[in-house]
Amino acid sequence: MSRIVYVNGDYLPEEDAKISIFDRSFLMADGVYEVTSVLGGKLIDFDGHKARLERSLSELDMDKPEAFDDLLDIHRELVARNDIDEGMIYLQVSRGSAGDRDFVFPDPEVTKPTLVLFTQSKPGLADSAVAKQGIKVISIDDIRWGRRDIKTTQLLYPSMGKMMAKKAGKDDAWMVEDGKVTEGTSNNAYIVTGNKIITRELSTDILHGITRAAVLRFAREAQMEIEERSFTIDEAKEADEAFITSASTFVMPVVEIDDTPIGTGEVGKVAPRLREIYLEESRKAAI
Repeated sequence: MSRIVYVNGDYLPEEDAKISIFDRSFLMADGVYEVTSVLGGKLIDFDGHKARLERSLSELDMDKPEAFDDLLDIHRELVARNDIDEGMIYLQVSRGSAGDRDFVFPDPEVTKPTLVLFTQSKPGLADSAVAKQGIKVISIDDIRWGRRDIKTTQLLYPSMGKMMAKKAGKDDAWMVEDGKVTEGTSNNAYIVTGNKIITRELSTDILHGITRAAVLRFAREAQMEIEERSFTIDEAKEADEAFITSASTFVMPVVEIDDTPIGTGEVGKVAPRLREIYLEESRKAAI
């Protein structure tokens, strides 16, 4: 059975879904996106993703799609039509197609945004074998543009970073700017020293992760100490633990950075406990 996707108001088999070659997401990466996880057929942190989407659109002076207020219903319809138990829903909004290529933004009164959503079925997403063994990362220079807080479709360098890691026989990369870790290629980065969880403070330098916000809230509720500040790769190598968070990995332990084992080189205690809390609380709040 063909996957059903959503394109500008229509639910279509994926092979019938089309957008213009002049769409600005294709020509200019002039688009934003969100990825919402699905567990037990329900949406995780949907309100947070919708709020961040609205912020991203505002920061780029991009109109909301007409169906913005219907996004929850659209997500649920796609989950139902594609029988998703565990997986993800990808959403993308672009500035649309004015029928030709131009650097100047099209008139929003004439050219409406393009809205696309599709599902990805990921059985076993929550019960991940990788989370039990941890991942290994390399460090790379962060040469992205300066507005990483906007979740745009400009993902070429993060994609290159993942390929650098793959070439090195590792799982992912942490990006470094001015000697300090910014974030992973598609995730927020953390270290644990003693009983303290350390992660970079929010700014335009990093994405304001929806999973990050939830995990830090749960950590504080569990009486864990949080310090939001920058840290170096050398500091990370000396840490007791390290981990990442994202909508698709939840909380994922990091056991090695640049060939240096973190702590014992095995998954520690903090990251698995946070993952357990996050999944338990997120399932309760899922809609």
